[in-house]
Amino acid sequence: MTTFKTCIGEPFHLGATITEQGVNFALFSRNATGVTLELFQEVQDVKPCQSIVLDADINRTGDIWHIEVIGLQPGALYLYRVSGPDEPEKGFRFNDRCLLFDPYAKGFSDGSVIKAFTHSDFSLYPKCVVVDDTAFDWEGDRPLKRLLCDSVIYETHLRGYTVSPTSNVSKPGTYLGFIEKIPYLKQLGITAVEFLPIHEFDENENGNINPRTGDRLTNYWGYSTIGFFAPNQAYASARSIPGSAVTEFKELVKALHKADIEVILDVVYNHTAEGNEHGLTFEFRGLENGIYYILENDKRYYSNFTGCGNSINANHPVVRELITDSLRYWVTQMHVDGFRFDLASEFSRGHDGSVLFRPPLADLISEDPLLRQTKIIAEPWDAAGVYQAGDYPGDRWSEWNDHFRDDMRRFFRGDDFTATAAATRFAGSSDMYRRRGPVASINYITCHDGFTLNDLVSYDTKHNEENGENNRDGSDNNLSYNNGYEGVCSNPIVEERRDRSVKNMICALLISQGVPMLLAGDEFRRTQKGNNNAYCQDSDISWFDWTLCEKNENLVRFTSKMIELRRNHPIFRRQVFFHGGAYAGGVVPDIMWFDELGRIPDWKKMGRFLSFRLNGSSIGRFDCRPDNDFYCAVNMGIHDVTIIVPPAGRDKMWVRVVDTSYPSPEDIVEPGKEGLLSSQNRYVLLSGSVVLLMSKRIVPVA
Repeated sequence: MTTFKTCIGEPFHLGATITEQGVNFALFSRNATGVTLELFQEVQDVKPCQSIVLDADINRTGDIWHIEVIGLQPGALYLYRVSGPDEPEKGFRFNDRCLLFDPYAKGFSDGSVIKAFTHSDFSLYPKCVVVDDTAFDWEGDRPLKRLLCDSVIYETHLRGYTVSPTSNVSKPGTYLGFIEKIPYLKQLGITAVEFLPIHEFDENENGNINPRTGDRLTNYWGYSTIGFFAPNQAYASARSIPGSAVTEFKELVKALHKADIEVILDVVYNHTAEGNEHGLTFEFRGLENGIYYILENDKRYYSNFTGCGNSINANHPVVRELITDSLRYWVTQMHVDGFRFDLASEFSRGHDGSVLFRPPLADLISEDPLLRQTKIIAEPWDAAGVYQAGDYPGDRWSEWNDHFRDDMRRFFRGDDFTATAAATRFAGSSDMYRRRGPVASINYITCHDGFTLNDLVSYDTKHNEENGENNRDGSDNNLSYNNGYEGVCSNPIVEERRDRSVKNMICALLISQGVPMLLAGDEFRRTQKGNNNAYCQDSDISWFDWTLCEKNENLVRFTSKMIELRRNHPIFRRQVFFHGGAYAGGVVPDIMWFDELGRIPDWKKMGRFLSFRLNGSSIGRFDCRPDNDFYCAVNMGIHDVTIIVPPAGRDKMWVRVVDTSYPSPEDIVEPGKEGLLSSQNRYVLLSGSVVLLMSKRIVPVA
């Protein structure tokens, strides 16, 4: 067994860094009285092969403990033990009996913290892995830097996308397995994949039991981080090889970039997996509890603004540096293109939990020079009452727009007097984002948290019984409609209505101003069987059933063609808001609104009908080349209506592009094959349908 020599080392950079002589280790702890670096030879080793005690007089600079281990190689396994005061009433929870992770670890071995403690078997305890960032050949790959207005985001769970045998991939549920589905994404027209958390997390922390099967449930979504620099080892095809997730994740990013698809990570910097005062100590709690976490006045207890037991003290300078270092690492070394920040309003809280007017962390992320060209998307609320939708601090942030979600759900469900709110969402939500423009709005109707689009039109109530919480979890405010039958239905009339409802909302999502985000699988009616909170379901409730892709191939085609339509027409991708106004002096406003009789609408009386005309020539003044004009009408009433269509313009005529009441492939027409309407001023729009007309210039016959 090799005994490694050491030297003083350097305080820069934090974590384990490859040097010419070996590996430099640097760790922050202000109030520790002692630090021991534990080196392990094998993943399953209970005892270290070498314990290296750091000398506080030699191996400490300020609050940074550091040492260089000569001859140590990439792939080495390590943990820490840290001693200091164990005085919870003062915020100190040091315990040198606990093995601690390095917050800057870039890789982990396989294992589970909960299992390790439950069975008192430290052979299962994960080890940190020394990673060589220079060992991967990126082949010239760089982040794509696509304009946000040109993006179509596809939110998905990495494992769930391919883990089902129906996916027909060779490495299901893994980074490499996902690569095999890239041709499908490319064909669909997706420009960016947004992965649910892939930072290292403990998938076995959930102790609930599925009452139907008796199986233990999991932390499936992964919103409980233990490693902010490390990709989840459980998603590696070579799971048993420590740190293999790093290489496989890079392979995935490189492959997606070759297909011109960006990578956005859903990141969780608002809390950690250590939980509250009854939780486990395996990282931050044992390193510097009172700095990493927001504590109550009685420092034995943790402030919980996240609903997950603790809240990271995000605006402490040390913690700000940790978070920004992590983001920079994922951009510079992992080549990701952007981030969606879970419960981002927690970043607005100060050391005592109070809400700050100009929170330093949100400002820093927005202005950081290395992150300047990345996409930054906030979930603009937390779990304790801070709600900042439309007003998240910082000029560069985009936001998940839950107003878009709710207003569109109400309107397309057929609620009375919801057309006015829907009109605001179609036009880009200027009531919320006047200062930042339409691209500040990430539009979505469904996401991982809630019903899928299929379930939104198939269930009136949630069905979360298998989560083991007696159906108490998950939202009761789903704004859904089952179309007359709860759940799976073989009635062709009900199924046709559901198909049309799905098409309506996909159409609305993709022609609205702002940035569309599609929940993966909605394009083929993926179902979670009415479960609207599948955070714990690593099962067929959450897994993608790819037979539905074949069964509903017409809907896949519709979605793909809608994305193509958006891509081909910049009128749907404006970077500035509409000015509106009335037709005057031969000048057509950039947007005009109508009732079913073609008149200026009385917004106080607008119920279930909405129509608008977009002037494609106006966009050339702001964004890019002029475009066609479009007319859209939506009839969510219970009766068919004959609508008065505004004139297409001089030397122009209307052609039908979309009518969701038509069967495939007539529901959306191939580009260039649109036929002229027989009547240019009237159109019969069926109940519960959307029509989209496009103007075409007609050259007079000589």
